[in-house]
Amino acid sequence: MRRREFITLLGGAAAAWPIAARAQQGERIWRIGIITSFAEGDRASQPRLIAFRERLQQLGWAEGRNIRMDVRWGAGDAEQIRRYAAELVALAPDVILASGSPSVAALQHATRTLPIVFVQVADAVGSGFVAGLAQPGGNTTVFTLYEYTIGPKWLELLKEIAPGVTRVGLLRDAANVAEIGLVGAVRSARPLVGIDSRPLGLSDPGEIERGVAAFAREPNGGLIVVGGASSFVHREQIIALATQYRLPAVYPDRLFVTAGGLISYGPDRLDQYVRAASYVDRILRGEKPADLPVQTPTKYELVVNLKTAKALGIEMPASVLARADEVIE
Repeated sequence: MRRREFITLLGGAAAAWPIAARAQQGERIWRIGIITSFAEGDRASQPRLIAFRERLQQLGWAEGRNIRMDVRWGAGDAEQIRRYAAELVALAPDVILASGSPSVAALQHATRTLPIVFVQVADAVGSGFVAGLAQPGGNTTVFTLYEYTIGPKWLELLKEIAPGVTRVGLLRDAANVAEIGLVGAVRSARPLVGIDSRPLGLSDPGEIERGVAAFAREPNGGLIVVGGASSFVHREQIIALATQYRLPAVYPDRLFVTAGGLISYGPDRLDQYVRAASYVDRILRGEKPADLPVQTPTKYELVVNLKTAKALGIEMPASVLARADEVIE
């Protein structure tokens, strides 16, 4: 079990309590807004926020002593995210942590002055969220999620674990600029591995069901899940469909594999929340988002589920197992 799972993290939170206890009476309470694309009951959401809180506590910030957190859960609903973004801005927090491109877009529409730190966003420049990597400009800075070079790596990994695959379905959000770019990066690599590709929609469960079912009617198919907020919201359905139609699938995060998916390769997303807490700390101490450069991931994880591989009749190559950071038996 990972270090930042609930019990361990709550223990860490308790250990950090003396820092808060030393806060002087009458110390200012700073307000932090948080908006995420997850649902509140999603088991992926709480560990990430606990990791964020834990790092803030290490830096001397404790809820109820010198900070207050206002959390809003978007649950993958674009209209709800826009409503919550406006609601948070109306509270005038000192800084806002935003997770996912829909949250950032909604916040930037609502305010150009309140400081925003965001995580889990790919191609922040191409999406128009920041002016540049070294100097973001404006009121926003970011921990970007992917470089487009990860797209061909997903494709190469799919071909390595399932050499017979000749077609790939690319599950992506057609409204997300970064996901369109990632799909383009995957498709540009097709001649290198001899695979044809087809984009598949993620807007709602019905579109996912129809798209995967239609794709699976022809043989030798595999899936790549590009990895935006919608794929996380619908991950259990995607995994179930991949299993039902016996489609080898490469996912963008270990959450999919621990939920029964075959294999994942992507950045450590908990680490992004930890690093974002450091930027929130710097902003609360007076620095400006415009002066804090965009940062890229420093940790990537390859996770394999051997039980799922066996169910799909896949013999996981020794080369993949040797590179894996975690193998689920």
